Amino acid sequence: MEIKVFKNMVLALVAVVFLTSCDSKTMVLADNGKTDYKIVYSDDTLKPTAAILAQYLNTTTKADFALADKTSGKDIQLSIDASLPEQAFEIKADGQSLQIRAASTKAIDQALFSFLEKELGCRWYAPDADLIPIHEKLTLPKDYAYVYKPEIKVRTVHSKLFYDNPDFAQKQKVTTEAFPSYVPSARVHTFHKFLPEEAFYVPHPEYYALRNGKRLPTQLCLTNTDVLKKVIDSVGAYFKRHPEATVLSVSQDDNQQYCTCDNCSKIDMEEGSQSGTMIRFVNQVAQAFPDKTISTLAYQHTRKPCKTKPADNVLITLCSIECDRSGPIEEKCEDFASDLKGWGKLTKNIRIWDYTTQFTNFLAPFPNIHTLQPNIKFFRDQGAKWVFEQHSGNPSELFELRSYLTAKLLWNPDLDQEALITDFTDGYYGLAGRHIRQYIDLIHQRIKNDPEFFLFLYGDPSEAFTSYLSPKYLMEYVNVFDTAETMVESDPVLLNRVRKARLSTDYAVLEAAKKGLSDTLRLTQTTSGEIQPNPFIEKVLKRFSKTISDNAIPLMNEMGYKPEAYISNYQKLFQVAAKPNKAKGAKVTLLTKPKKYANKDPQTLTDGALGGNGFYANWLGFEGNDLEAIIDLGQVQEISEISTAFLKVTNHVVFYPESVTVWLSTDGNAYEKVVFQKNPEPLTKKTKKNEIQYFDWQFPTTSARFIKVKANNMGTPPYWHHAAGQPAWIFMDELMAN
Repeated sequence: MEIKVFKNMVLALVAVVFLTSCDSKTMVLADNGKTDYKIVYSDDTLKPTAAILAQYLNTTTKADFALADKTSGKDIQLSIDASLPEQAFEIKADGQSLQIRAASTKAIDQALFSFLEKELGCRWYAPDADLIPIHEKLTLPKDYAYVYKPEIKVRTVHSKLFYDNPDFAQKQKVTTEAFPSYVPSARVHTFHKFLPEEAFYVPHPEYYALRNGKRLPTQLCLTNTDVLKKVIDSVGAYFKRHPEATVLSVSQDDNQQYCTCDNCSKIDMEEGSQSGTMIRFVNQVAQAFPDKTISTLAYQHTRKPCKTKPADNVLITLCSIECDRSGPIEEKCEDFASDLKGWGKLTKNIRIWDYTTQFTNFLAPFPNIHTLQPNIKFFRDQGAKWVFEQHSGNPSELFELRSYLTAKLLWNPDLDQEALITDFTDGYYGLAGRHIRQYIDLIHQRIKNDPEFFLFLYGDPSEAFTSYLSPKYLMEYVNVFDTAETMVESDPVLLNRVRKARLSTDYAVLEAAKKGLSDTLRLTQTTSGEIQPNPFIEKVLKRFSKTISDNAIPLMNEMGYKPEAYISNYQKLFQVAAKPNKAKGAKVTLLTKPKKYANKDPQTLTDGALGGNGFYANWLGFEGNDLEAIIDLGQVQEISEISTAFLKVTNHVVFYPESVTVWLSTDGNAYEKVVFQKNPEPLTKKTKKNEIQYFDWQFPTTSARFIKVKANNMGTPPYWHHAAGQPAWIFMDELMAN
């Protein structure tokens, strides 16, 4: 293990504990590069831990702490004590020696890194950012005692910083995988794995959910006895292939299309929740595997507790996906809080699946850091012993800070969160740290000042353009980051860290420019009568692109939308926005009704604002029906080109139209068809989840005042899609004419 030493104490933490005077109440572990102490390990399993401790002590004191397997007077003793509770440890001095005891080697490791952090001031901010202070003299009180037992036993932060760096995860005392002890291929949403529709749907539709009178492979029918037998057989096969695993998930697929047949509905009615059929079913599966744990989801339609108690070897994974993240769960998500308490009355085996990022926009500002501690405390206080905090996995907004802070709070929910944040920003960002902290404080205060704002996991920065991301606030954040960069401009490592932190503000600025929120925040500007890309936005996009490239950031959202596609599309928007557009501002009359998004405003199609990769911003949506609109140019004009765009987000039931037709008319009565375009990318199981389809149609110059456009909705997704039987959406962006 490589240890990096920071002699520049501007960044170091002052370890005041060891600077007390040497008197009869203290024991001197090291002084002026010398020590009388050895590190003694009780058995060979502890030798690697003893070596790590020696390495840190040698580095921080410049003294030679030798290893030994026998006591010799002045010792630091490592020993296993099976009488201690799981993961608990004791570090105590007896006046001369220091004893570190725990129930397992894992707990000894946790004791070691807790001690190094608490008493020596060591910090591990990220895999590439350590802070190891130097101590000329190292002392401890002779009656020193540090005893701790973590209340949350399985602590997971969904971050590749931990998954890809086991040493870093060890120091922060979190797991190195999202689902420790699970069968790897049966972790969550497993129904379709046990009975794949490709194999069973055609010969046995009765195995699947009854929806509106039709069997669909969206979920399983949990009262079908053949389904139970096949699931038990499949679970047995999974465990046989993975005998080392102790946990397997028997859980619904990721949709709310549960079975409504008479038998399932009767049970759910008796139980007072759709979790009723689930728990009765899973209990029967668990009975077949008494030495294993069967995990299931309390998620969306199964979140509300039922009346039947889960079996002793059933693990309830309770998910908080619907919650408003602008405040603590107890304040903003009372239904979830009530459900957690309800499940707590039925079982002590609860795993919390919490969410800490915006899954539709990993890089967007998401001011929920102030909620992390109260939420984790709430989970702890309700007896949850297993907590999974799902972040983006890959690098995203304030990724290093969020990973570090969440791990710290899972280990000890009662730590001083504000002190942790300041410690991190000062240590990780150097002289720019106070400015990063300033940005964090500013944006979080803004959302606190807007108590009606719903901060959603599947939202969009455009929702906040009248709140914490208003043009005024955005430019303030820009100025803060400009200052932060000047503080570290001569240090490429720190400058890159600041620019990673800046990604979220840059992204919000780029999204704001699509709507043209201000003279500064717009895609184009007019110079000497010529429309050109806005230099400020070009600069932001260039910096954003470089930071993405320098740090190999792979995804923009959970749908697999890549930064390269975002940047390419954005560059195209400069060209689109600079094109002459005779339809800009033209009156739009809708012949079919839109729903919910863009305030259902027909003028969304000609307002000059351009849509992004999410359906919240600048897209006009139609659910289950066609889009049909007439654009009135105000007067007859010559037209030879029409362009527009459509959005696809397949897991949110947003698809390209089956076809698009465009007609032109001079009087609004007689129309001539000039465009008919079938969908060039029909939906398949392998279709990309998130894309934008741009159309640019050219035709012989035609005189017209009215443009009529119709986009045909597929109606409902195919039977194999998770939303089969539900209405499909189409979303259309700006219609441009020239």
